[in-house]
Amino acid sequence: MSGDALGTSGTLRRTFLYSLGVGVVLVAIVNTVNVITIQHDQPVLGLAAPVVWEGTSWLSLILFFWIPWIGYRLAPPFGRPRWRLLLHLPVALAFSLAHVGGFVLLRKLIYRLAGSHYAFGDFLSGFGYEVRKDLLGYLLFLGCFALIEHLLRQQQLIATPGQTLTFDIRDGAKLTRIRLNEVLAITSAGNYVEFVLADGRRVLMRRPLSALENELGGRGFLRTHRSWLVNAAQVRGLKPEGSGDYAVEVGPLTVPLSRRFPQALAALKGG
Repeated sequence: MSGDALGTSGTLRRTFLYSLGVGVVLVAIVNTVNVITIQHDQPVLGLAAPVVWEGTSWLSLILFFWIPWIGYRLAPPFGRPRWRLLLHLPVALAFSLAHVGGFVLLRKLIYRLAGSHYAFGDFLSGFGYEVRKDLLGYLLFLGCFALIEHLLRQQQLIATPGQTLTFDIRDGAKLTRIRLNEVLAITSAGNYVEFVLADGRRVLMRRPLSALENELGGRGFLRTHRSWLVNAAQVRGLKPEGSGDYAVEVGPLTVPLSRRFPQALAALKGG
């Protein structure tokens, strides 16, 4: 959120750490099952070899867990533009190369310390086998990031003092009740304001933007521009535009953040 690929806001930091914890446990379970399977199918190998193989695979994967996180931050699954999703191909390949190279080096080191030799075999054929598993793991990690980030943002939304989860948009006799977590941003439109919703709807309301700023400012909405309020819980990134201005990524929207609103910038950077 502060402009780096890893993300340093409170929510993003917790998303990474919680996802890492989940990854450590789930991958350990998978590797343990693999050890049991190998020992059952090839009892002649004993226990040491499967433990070394699966243990080094687990350790290498955890050491390079940050690579899928960078891919997630560069191209969020539900972000725009959609062409960014193509970035996951080279990132996933880099993740698999790092994982395979890591566990091969670890195994060679362990075998050497034990006075033996480890041979991975033909690297291309071996990597072709491993990359398919790593691509599946990469996709599961992306899903884990997205789910945990969503849950944390919902928790943050509910925990805000005085927060209500819905808001009534009134236009004459018409009333549209929405959930606040569905609102990406609110922009002024003449004598009206326009609510931009996550599902693509745009709902008009006859009311000054300043009045909504006063009403929703305590519920996670920030004034980033004279014409824009954004839902801080939906902000996915900040990009410097020069002269102190920023572009705020809110779902598929790009909203301006003027240097005249330093409090909003500080709030978004601080998480």
